Amino acid sequence: MSLPDLPHPFAERLHALVTDAGSVADLRRYFGMDRPPGAAAFTGARFEALGGGGDRPAVADTVTAEDLVAVQTLSVTVPAAAALDLLEGHAGTQLSTLLRAIPRDTDMADATDSDLAPGSPAHRSWHLLRDQPGIGWVTAGKLLARKRPRLLPVYDRVVRCAVGRPRSFWHALHSTLRADDCALQRELLILRQAAGIPETVSPLRVCDVVVWMRHHTEHQDVGCAWQ
Repeated sequence: MSLPDLPHPFAERLHALVTDAGSVADLRRYFGMDRPPGAAAFTGARFEALGGGGDRPAVADTVTAEDLVAVQTLSVTVPAAAALDLLEGHAGTQLSTLLRAIPRDTDMADATDSDLAPGSPAHRSWHLLRDQPGIGWVTAGKLLARKRPRLLPVYDRVVRCAVGRPRSFWHALHSTLRADDCALQRELLILRQAAGIPETVSPLRVCDVVVWMRHHTEHQDVGCAWQ
């Protein structure tokens, strides 16, 4: 599928944001690559790496307390009752069963449609999390991005505001990453290398950070038509 065949204006907006001349500098600022001694990076810079990562083999199929702290670095909080259920209760058992069926070492650009389709373990996991009291769609997506950072993206109101509202964000992003022989995926890998970010940061997370950094000030200060 070529880029002109992709859902518009989503693909055009995303491509423009990723290839913006300021993207490398934004990545370095977000991850604290150039900060003076003692200056703080964005807390989200710790989202992937905290505690060794949510997808490390020992914990990849289980929600941990570290995962719950990690999503707080992205400005969301899992309510205590839902957190306990995910850590010790039936919801956690259900989610672990689904996570075991979701690929851990597959990039979204290399995934099949069935990996992300309605009814897939990933899709069912998102619905399970979204329906927990006090969680909702944003936090559900961030928890899954912590557990499967290569396959499942962070998606919040700032990103939605920047790129619009495709019928399915996962499908639209998957198609965009695979277009033109994965041209956008290659751009993300180039950006990661140019910014000096560790390879443990997935291309999906590079994409999220670039979009968020280019748009969050406008989102907060003046509001956006796509909210």
